[in-house]
Amino acid sequence: MSAEDQIEDSSAPLIEHLAELRTRLIRSVLAFVVGMVAMFTIAEPTLEFISQPLAEVLRSRGEDARLIFTAPQEKFFVLIRISIIMGFAVSFPVIAHQLWRFVAPGLYKSEKGAILPFLIASPVLFLMGASFAHYVVTPLAMNFFIGFSDAIPALANLIAGEGTFENPEAPSDGIQTIFLGSVRESLDLALKFIFAFGLCFQLPVLLTLMGKAGLVTAAGLGNVRKWAVVGILTLAALVTPPDVVTQLILFVVVYGLYEVSIVLVRLVERSKIRRLRAEGILGENEEL
Repeated sequence: MSAEDQIEDSSAPLIEHLAELRTRLIRSVLAFVVGMVAMFTIAEPTLEFISQPLAEVLRSRGEDARLIFTAPQEKFFVLIRISIIMGFAVSFPVIAHQLWRFVAPGLYKSEKGAILPFLIASPVLFLMGASFAHYVVTPLAMNFFIGFSDAIPALANLIAGEGTFENPEAPSDGIQTIFLGSVRESLDLALKFIFAFGLCFQLPVLLTLMGKAGLVTAAGLGNVRKWAVVGILTLAALVTPPDVVTQLILFVVVYGLYEVSIVLVRLVERSKIRRLRAEGILGENEEL
């Protein structure tokens, strides 16, 4: 066999992998495009759904539940953005399947069994976090931000002696501010909460994977619990409005996920110890 034949034979698997990768990428992109086009047809109802917490806050204040756009193309590109995000969401199972079909042949059976549950749990937890943000956090945040505009006129009333703090009318020589929400900016704020909480809910998946890789231990996570509390409080202050109730809700939820992660990492360690003992690598009284 000539040297050229040897080089060609050795490069064949690489070419096959690249061809398969191209096929998987094409299928993923096609699934995303189809999902985006399909979601554009329902982008308007989706925008109404995302804006529902804001609309309820405005109605509770006796105001019109309206959003404005300040440029002719603003609403169109808002709908395009929604269709892109929702298109990726609905096509994610296809994209994840294509990724799995490309990676799975190179994994051992035990590795497949270890990774597959996390591929399923991750989108489920993200959906839980997004739902929590939409139904709990966003209404509280919108109510705080919009209600804050009443505090300034009320304070001005007290200073001018023209009413009480409960009467949020501006002084006679002042101006009154009202909320005219922009479609784009209101959507951006709602999506920030959705993505922030969706990512926060990935904490058990992240820490459990790190536990499987041996990067963290249940004992180590327990020992740094006080630092985790500080980090979660800092996170709550950054991703939520300066409202104690909202920050407390986020802290309780994320800290609960941290404690759940410790339990999951402990279960992973126990499973690993049982497997090593069954293989004779560890003795009956030995630990990792």
